[in-house]
Amino acid sequence: MKNFNIIVVLDETEEKVLLCKRRKEPYKGLSNFVGGKIEPGEDGLQAAYRELWEETSITKEDIQLFHFMDFIYHHDPCRLEVYVGKLNGPVTVKGDENKLYWESVDEDMFDAGRFAGQGNMGHIMSLIRQLPGVSASFLDSKK
Repeated sequence: MKNFNIIVVLDETEEKVLLCKRRKEPYKGLSNFVGGKIEPGEDGLQAAYRELWEETSITKEDIQLFHFMDFIYHHDPCRLEVYVGKLNGPVTVKGDENKLYWESVDEDMFDAGRFAGQGNMGHIMSLIRQLPGVSASFLDSKK
């Protein structure tokens, strides 16, 4: 089974989410969360931090991630691990793989003409909006 991750990065105010405009398939031209492949034998959380650094220059010191949910696709077969975190403060993001930008957390990410994942991004964001805040106290309660 192939293993991938996506990382939902909220800004320090929890009003914006970091997205990338995909330059290649799948979902070329659509917006997506950042993420990538989990290498064989690699811990999922370590892979999330690695991908986040490679794609955005955001470090472990900038954000605390937690494992939020998984999607398992039996027809492919692959597993997609979803990680969520809130930045500790303002950061400058930069990456060469895809164009990065900030979007409102209230944007309709169910719009398949703009967003990747066939509605999964909208589903993930609707669940995140139900959280009591991705604050340090919430993250501490998940340990």
